[in-house]
Amino acid sequence: MNFLSNFVTFQNLHEVRRLCHWGPVIALSVISICSTMAILDSIIWYWPLDTTGGSINFIMLLNWTVLILYNYFNAMFVGPGYIPLGWKPENQLEAQYLQYCRVCQGYKAPRSHHCRKCNRCVMKMDHHCPWINNCCGHLNHAYFTSFLLLAPMGCSHAAIIFIMTMYTQLYERISFGWSTVKIDMSAVRQFQPLMPFSVPAFAATLFALGLALGTTIAVGMLFAIQMKVILRNKTSIESWIEEKAKDRIQHYQTGEDFIFPYDLGTRWLNFKQVFTWTGSPKGDGLVWLVHPKCHQHTLTIEQLKQKADKRVRSQVQYQAVEDYNGACCPLSKGLQTFFRTPCTEEPRIPLIKGDTILATRGTKWWMYGDKVLNEEHNIVGDRVRGWFPRRCVEKCHYDTAASDSTSDKKVN
Repeated sequence: MNFLSNFVTFQNLHEVRRLCHWGPVIALSVISICSTMAILDSIIWYWPLDTTGGSINFIMLLNWTVLILYNYFNAMFVGPGYIPLGWKPENQLEAQYLQYCRVCQGYKAPRSHHCRKCNRCVMKMDHHCPWINNCCGHLNHAYFTSFLLLAPMGCSHAAIIFIMTMYTQLYERISFGWSTVKIDMSAVRQFQPLMPFSVPAFAATLFALGLALGTTIAVGMLFAIQMKVILRNKTSIESWIEEKAKDRIQHYQTGEDFIFPYDLGTRWLNFKQVFTWTGSPKGDGLVWLVHPKCHQHTLTIEQLKQKADKRVRSQVQYQAVEDYNGACCPLSKGLQTFFRTPCTEEPRIPLIKGDTILATRGTKWWMYGDKVLNEEHNIVGDRVRGWFPRRCVEKCHYDTAASDSTSDKKVN
């Protein structure tokens, strides 16, 4: 009953519309193609069901498909959990340590963030994932990570089936010459399969193999990233906040010792905060276990400091010294810039040498900010902001905004 209740739990029936998006369509198509081709290859051409190994192999393929779909749909439909609209802390004095969300008309609980696509404040938000067309957060983090683990494992099994199918079916049909390799698709093997292994079957198996290998590599990398943050009891967003905290302390030389409050000290304790035997994560999404040297609002206070610092730093101008075409992973800007591209759906902005940018945040290799538009290109309410490589800009040695205000005073 618990399995079925988790599988069919929807907040509203309109949640089914999440399937009508390019992300789930592509993800489910890849799962369907790899699973169907692996089952067909196993039964028809590679490992018949009348053998013990063939039966075990067939059951394992079905098991991968069921587990992958179970965790995928739970990650999509259970959702991350949302902060109630108009939420306020029980102790009104704690409101001074929290950010206020104008859209949700309430305060953001610790570890929550507002998602522009979901249009809600999400509990322990990690990121908005287009492949499930939903956010990854407090309630579905375990399901999402389990899917990232099972998908590469299932695809690896399928890839082995595809390789063995093509090998066994083509082994006696390939003739090697001194300068050419010829494949006779009409040759008859000693072991007769249920159906002839034709050119279309070979093409379909080869296509499914490409999908399986690509999925194994891409999703496997995402799983490694998720496990890295889970074992530290963080989210991807909180990793950014911690990096910005170090940058702020170093910039102002405050001498602070920032301790991430939700790291409980050991990987096992951090792991158990997300993965439990019941399937439900620990906590209510509002109050969290914290490090002994921290309290519930250690991170939210740091966020408020960074928000104030952002207002100050946004007045510091940067000027583009290199052209940048807005590519997500620009190889021409160096290998570190290519591999350290921000893992976010936020846009990149193209730059032309001489452009002025007001940078608000950044990493060692990338920066985020607003481009200062010329009067002829400036439209009321128009903003051009996004990520760009740090090597493409240099910090201006003067504050244009301040100098302009000073000159205005002199004129007046």
